[in-house]
Amino acid sequence: MLNSCKLKIAGLQAWYDSRQVLKGFGMEIRANKITAVIGPSGCGKSTFIRCLNRMHEIVPGARVSGSVLLDEQDIYRANPVEIRRRIGMVFQAPNVFPAMSVFENIAAGLSLNGLRNKQKLREVVEKSLAQVGLLEEIGSFIHLPATGLSSGQLQRVCIARALAVQPEVILMDEPCSALDPIASFHIEELLSELKQQYTIVIVTHNMQQAARISDYTVFLSQGDLIEYGSTPTVFINPRDRRTESYITGRSA
Repeated sequence: MLNSCKLKIAGLQAWYDSRQVLKGFGMEIRANKITAVIGPSGCGKSTFIRCLNRMHEIVPGARVSGSVLLDEQDIYRANPVEIRRRIGMVFQAPNVFPAMSVFENIAAGLSLNGLRNKQKLREVVEKSLAQVGLLEEIGSFIHLPATGLSSGQLQRVCIARALAVQPEVILMDEPCSALDPIASFHIEELLSELKQQYTIVIVTHNMQQAARISDYTVFLSQGDLIEYGSTPTVFINPRDRRTESYITGRSA
């Protein structure tokens, strides 16, 4: 339901061996909205979103406590494979499979989930490419190696691959950090369109990007949740002086 709570987080803590990275906090992430996660390097931003689809736990020595509810279902009491299908991830660097074509890259997740019908595979791949604005742009290149595309196109291929398995939530870890301004602009426009169908959580170091595209902003520092609220409020009238100092560049 539009504007409802999609993810409810309570008492979230995370460790790498004995080093605690997230120190216990809670919040609600709204459906069909873009939530930006900001904060200095090493504050736990990437760890935070990896906890939201159980990717943190695959790191040796990593552990999590607290709860994350996806539509009232505790993801840590559910099948992690199913959770990662419902909550997709797009990484900082476009992680395409170099030996595969664009088509095969996007179809990979579908095949792993048991879809074998070639006609259905083609329909889903083409729909996913159309969603990210690549179907007409790359044309016949769909059956050529994905590595022949530009960085911006590769990142959209990765987004299309995430969309192909029909997730409900899309997590993005600095998806524009390696892109030029024009490619970044295309990704930002795409996200604004995708939020009509998906809930999006994006980690970014770019304050202008966070202000432009997000509906809500989370500010983390040293593993603590310092501030969470609507983006206009966080950027224009923050409650905590540490938020203001970070956003204005007076502190790292």
